[in-house]
This record gives sequence, structure tokens and C-alpha cells, in this order.
Amino acid sequence: MLIYVLIACDRLDEKQEKKLKQNLPELQTALQAYADANEANHVTLINECDSDDCEDWQLGISQPVKKHIQLNFPVNLFNDLAKKYDIDCEVGYIEDDAREPVSYFGKQEGQGEAFLIAEYLGL
Repeated sequence: MLIYVLIACDRLDEKQEKKLKQNLPELQTALQAYADANEANHVTLINECDSDDCEDWQLGISQPVKKHIQLNFPVNLFNDLAKKYDIDCEVGYIEDDAREPVSYFGKQEGQGEAFLIAEYLGL
């Protein structure tokens, strides 16, 4: 199964948007480092942040998973980013090039739990 985890860039108030734009370079660096370190596991960076409007951004990672334990590293990474940058995250699966969200976690949604997310994904 191909999963994705994105930083929630939509439905932000003005203050949240400003903070996200300020932290964008650091977030991109952290996600690129994760993708580079996990290249052997086919982790791919999703970095579509060209628009001036945060709502159009897609920033995160995708990676294939077969077992729920494989969700621990990306979920922990995004939990850490959520704490540090006050963001929320969206997790789901990719099928036929379409993203289907299954859960949200982070600053406002609460910490993500890999085991529960695995259940939502059917792993």
C-alpha cells in the first residue's frame, strides 16, 4: 500500500498561514532529509509549494508500507514536526494517483498513533 503524510496547509487562519510560510524552508529541509535517509524504502518527497496561497500547497512524503510497524517512523517524524511548528497533518493512502485521507493528527488534532492509523488504513 502506498501511503502519504501531508502537512495540513488548508483551512488555516491568517496567523497560521504566516507561521507556515515562515517555517516552510525548515519543513522542506526536514522532509527532504527524511526522504533522502529512507531512499532505499522508496520514500518520496511531496513538495508542491509554488503557489502564493498556502491552501494550494502539498507538502509531505509518500512511501509504500506493508506492515503497521512501518508507519512508526513517518508518524513520529510528523508528530515531532507538529509539536515544533504547531501544525496538523493528514495521512491516507494513494490509489490510482488519487489521495484518500483516513486520519488527521498534530497540534489541534492530537498526537498521531501509528497503530490506530494502521487500523484506519487496513494494515
